[in-house]
Amino acid sequence: MPPPQTRDAKMEPGTLKGHAAMGAAAVIWGLMSPVSKLVMQGGEVSSASLATFRLLGAAVLFWLASCFVPREKIDPRDRLNLFYASLFGIIFNQMAFTVGVGFTSPADAAIITTITPILTMILAAFVLREMITGRKAAGVCASAVGAVLLITGGSHTPAAPGDNNLLGDILCLASQCSVAVYFVFFKRLIGKYSPVTLMKWMFTYAVCACLPFTFREVSSVPYSSLPLQTWTGIAYVVVLATFVSYICLSFAQQRLKPTAVSMYNYCQPVIASSVAVLWGMDQFGWLKTLSVLLVFTGVFLVTRGKAPAAMQEQ
Repeated sequence: MPPPQTRDAKMEPGTLKGHAAMGAAAVIWGLMSPVSKLVMQGGEVSSASLATFRLLGAAVLFWLASCFVPREKIDPRDRLNLFYASLFGIIFNQMAFTVGVGFTSPADAAIITTITPILTMILAAFVLREMITGRKAAGVCASAVGAVLLITGGSHTPAAPGDNNLLGDILCLASQCSVAVYFVFFKRLIGKYSPVTLMKWMFTYAVCACLPFTFREVSSVPYSSLPLQTWTGIAYVVVLATFVSYICLSFAQQRLKPTAVSMYNYCQPVIASSVAVLWGMDQFGWLKTLSVLLVFTGVFLVTRGKAPAAMQEQ
């Protein structure tokens, strides 16, 4: 193994690719909450059904993708760990978040996602010995303030009939705690296998665990009468917001530290707000401009912070 090199101002190619992958995932996830709400607002597709579509659709797509990549053998000792990774990274994360968005507003869900980098930074410090420097803490706080200002500074749709904001917010919070555990505790496992192999088995475990509980709701969906808009939204959630984004996530986790990966949560409200401006649904004022600057300043501070040599080898 070559000796660890000191990181200079120039970003390594692998690290740059990791940031590009997380940037792509952030763009996709930034639009997922409003698209999911659009799919569910008609009443034909429940939150549990949409969450099941995500798991089942992604499992099928990853198995198909595995036919076009070199086959990898899973170490028998890792099979149980893959189930646990699926539990925290997919089942608790996706099911809780998708169901939570069904009860609360996309704005509330977006606000709650801002806690993930903070939880990840704390867990990484204890579990992976990732240093919490003043620069890193300042970056996390700056991005958190920017994201919350961006989300709370605009006008939002009032609660729809049947919404339960408290329950939805609790489920979204549980989702973020779960993904923080996944980012930190399964970093070494994620580094052992390719993204397709990893996700193929994780989504398979997730479907086996969830389908017995959601099969009745999934089978009661009136598929023949669903409008094209709903089908398009489902396709976006399954193909882009799950299949493509999880490939990007796994790819980035192999190249970046957990805190750096989780910082991209702060980019999601920025992306959603920017798309609203481009579509003529909103406009940039001084508050939005300040919020965006805070978010990206925080991301820059965290992702450019120096790491110990031990972290570079992981």
